[in-house]
Amino acid sequence: MVADRWEPAAFKARVDDVLRRFVAEEAERFADVDPDLGPVADQLEASVADGKRLRAAFCYWGWRAVGQPDNDALVRAAASMELVHAAAVVHDDLIDDSPLRHGRPTAQIALRGAVRHRPRSVSAGRSLAMLVGDLLMGLAGQLFTTSGLPAAYLARARPLWSVLARDLIAGECLEILRTGAPPDTVDSLKVIRYKTAKYTVEQPLLIGGALAGAGERIRVGFSAYGLPLGEAFQLRDDLLGLFGSPERTGKSNADDLRGHRPTALLAETWRVADDAERQQLRALLGRRDPGAEGLHAVRELMCRLDAPARIEKMITVRVEEALGVLAELGVPSPAASALTALAESVTVRVS
Repeated sequence: MVADRWEPAAFKARVDDVLRRFVAEEAERFADVDPDLGPVADQLEASVADGKRLRAAFCYWGWRAVGQPDNDALVRAAASMELVHAAAVVHDDLIDDSPLRHGRPTAQIALRGAVRHRPRSVSAGRSLAMLVGDLLMGLAGQLFTTSGLPAAYLARARPLWSVLARDLIAGECLEILRTGAPPDTVDSLKVIRYKTAKYTVEQPLLIGGALAGAGERIRVGFSAYGLPLGEAFQLRDDLLGLFGSPERTGKSNADDLRGHRPTALLAETWRVADDAERQQLRALLGRRDPGAEGLHAVRELMCRLDAPARIEKMITVRVEEALGVLAELGVPSPAASALTALAESVTVRVS
C-alpha cells in the first residue's frame, strides 16, 4: 500500500501489476478471435511494458489532495491514464515515423513482421499499429469504468474524458499542421500545452480530483499547477530528444530534426538566428538521415545561439510557477509533498 509517505517505486509496482493483468487478459481475449491476431495481441502487451507511471501518479494524488484515502479501486482508475498514454505513444510514433521507443522497435516496425510476406507490408504494419493505438484508448475507458469505484464517483469524472481526448487530438493535429512552417515559439508552446501538458499532468489531476469530489478552488489550483508543469515536462523532453543519450532515452537523437518538428527548442534557435544560420537550418531540417555530422551541426548552432539555456530557463520558470500555486493551495501534507516530488521528477530527468 502507498502510505502517507510518497514511495514512487511502490506506487509504480501497483500500477504495473494492474496494467499487466488487465492488458494480458484483454490481449488473450483478442487473440482468441483468430490465431492470426497473435502478433497484434503481443503488441498490446508490449505497449504497456514500460513507463514511469507519472500520469497515474498525478491522478492518484489528485484524489488524495482532496482528502480521500488510499484505495485499490482508485489505483485501477488511475492506471487507465497509462493506457491513454500508451495509445498516444503508438499514434505519435506513427505520425512521426519513429523507429524506436524505449530502445525497442515501435509498434509499426514490430508489426511489419506479421505482414512481411504480404503486399505493401510497410503500410500494413502502420495500419495494424494505428488499430493497436485505437484499441488501447478503448481499453483505457474500460479499465476506468470497471475500476470498482462507485458509479456516482465515476459519473463526476466521465465528462473530463471527452475533454482529454479532444485536447490531445487537437495538439497532435496542430503539430502536424505546423510541421515545416517557420518556427515560432508561441505556436510551439501551444502545441506543447495541448499535445502533452494537459494529458500528462493537468487532466489526470482533474480526473482524480473529480472522482474525489473536488471543489472549484481545488480544480482551479490543479490547472494552475498542472499546465506549467506539463509544459516544463515537454520542454525537458525536447532537450533530451536532441541532446540526451539514446541509451537512456531509448530514442534516436535525430527524430525531431528528421521530422522538422515544431519544438520550442527549434523555435528559439530560429528566433535569434541570422539569415545565414537560418539557411543552414533549412538545409538540415527534414533530411531523412541527417547523419552524425548534421546532428552535430544543429547542436553546435543551437548551443552557439544559447537556445538550450533559454529552454532551461523556461523550464525553471514553469516549475517555480507550479510549486508556487501548490504552496498556496493548502492540500494535505502528504499530497503536497508528493506533488512537490513529482514536479522535480518530471523535469529533472535523463530519460
